[in-house]
Amino acid sequence: MKNELTYERANELLRYDPESGKLYWQIRRRRIRVGDEAGAMQREPTNTYRLITIDGLMYKSHRIAWLLHYGVWPDEHIDHIDGNGLNNRIENLRDVTKQENAKNSRMKRSNSSGVTGVCLHKPSGKWRARIRVGGKQTHLGLFTDIDEAASVYRKTADALGFTARHGETV
Repeated sequence: MKNELTYERANELLRYDPESGKLYWQIRRRRIRVGDEAGAMQREPTNTYRLITIDGLMYKSHRIAWLLHYGVWPDEHIDHIDGNGLNNRIENLRDVTKQENAKNSRMKRSNSSGVTGVCLHKPSGKWRARIRVGGKQTHLGLFTDIDEAASVYRKTADALGFTARHGETV
């Protein structure tokens, strides 16, 4: 996405409070008063964010928060460290690659085993542990016990820099 919004324009329109993580309007607009919280909540498949429309373009509030705090757009993705897309406090935001962001994701809703990285291998009747890093999936082994497969996955994930939050239930 091309960032049309400049720091100067964002700073003219909005005030960012890094402690609360909220953005407030600094100018009066149609139905908006000075001091109103900016943006509307937008539910996406994996999280809920605030979206702000400026000059006909929509921006995620966490990206504008980064812009106003640091004076530049983030290089890549903004990761909410605690996983809450509405918590835009500056200490909860980090500029990361897509792969780093994935290392902080929760368990997928489609997971049927209840354990991230573990699924039933139907031909053998055993639990298969595997992990994906940088688009490449690695087989970690087949296990008779789901807890053993989960343990091998977790140890590998920890060694590869996945966060403790990675794989938590939604």
